[in-house]
Amino acid sequence: MAGIKLGQFFHKTVLIWLACMLGAILFLSLIYVWLIRAPVSKVPLEQVIIATNTEYVGTCSITAAREKGYFAKEGIVVLIQSHSSGKAAMEAVVQGQAHLGTVADIPVMFAGLDQRPVAAIATIFKTDKDHGIVGRRDRGILQPADLKGKRVGVTLSSSSHFTLSAFLNRQKLSVKDVTMINYKPEEFADAIERGEVDAVATWEPFLNTMMTRLGDNGVIFYGKDVYESLYNVVGMRSYISAEPETIKKVLRALDQGSNYCNEMPDAARILHEAGKKTNTKEQRTAWATYRFEIGLDQGLLLALEDQARWAIKNKLTNKTEVPNYLDYIYLDGMEKVKPSAVTIIH
Repeated sequence: MAGIKLGQFFHKTVLIWLACMLGAILFLSLIYVWLIRAPVSKVPLEQVIIATNTEYVGTCSITAAREKGYFAKEGIVVLIQSHSSGKAAMEAVVQGQAHLGTVADIPVMFAGLDQRPVAAIATIFKTDKDHGIVGRRDRGILQPADLKGKRVGVTLSSSSHFTLSAFLNRQKLSVKDVTMINYKPEEFADAIERGEVDAVATWEPFLNTMMTRLGDNGVIFYGKDVYESLYNVVGMRSYISAEPETIKKVLRALDQGSNYCNEMPDAARILHEAGKKTNTKEQRTAWATYRFEIGLDQGLLLALEDQARWAIKNKLTNKTEVPNYLDYIYLDGMEKVKPSAVTIIH
């Protein structure tokens, strides 16, 4: 009798134990299902609008940072606002239409003369082979000196204006020896093809477009040793001072993008050319001369001062003194992200 009761007790204990185990398994299973189905809390990406010209090779680091996920890795999503010139991109920034913009040094120089509250956060590209002059052979332009007395298309107060002036100076000429006609960059190809002008001073990809349109009737003179393009990222000082962490994120992503453009030239070139009307052969040849890197060096400061003197001399401004361009360069971001690339004396 005692043995039967003991057996029943043991049997009941086992059943209770099994029930508890099954309950525990069911409970854990429900928790697991809830966890895998529960929405993952994500911090929303911060939006940054950049006014730029993605047709221009100097934006390779921006394209790479977007397409390779470097911006996303930093927690930002970049929206591109297309413009055909740095002058237009600068206006978009000043008017509050974009957070940041990409510009050559000339728009920064004029911003200083006009006392606009902007600042460059980094130079992202350098080359001396993206500005030049395209001429028509049937107008007697075979060599640089032949520009004398000709009608030359130019975007006034832009890097093409400075390039033309410096280029003519090398030929012992001045802008007074030509007739300058102001155009938007995207209007150049039609203007020279129709014969409205004899030559055009501008930058890539517009140089390449004009040479393609003119064919054997075109001749090109590059501004090598005349003008080195320093391509920069700028923003309003108010935005930069209010969003220092965002600026650092952008700089870190652009640093990775620059490295990609340098270390993977073929892949970077294909990435940049995707969907663009670019002369692949010309681009491949010129790529070795391009320097993709983020930095703030003394050369930028010296260039801005030299260009300001040019603008004052040529009466392109009513100012008579060169500004302190340190006020138009934001050093803190680069000094935190890549201090070795900051060589500006300050």
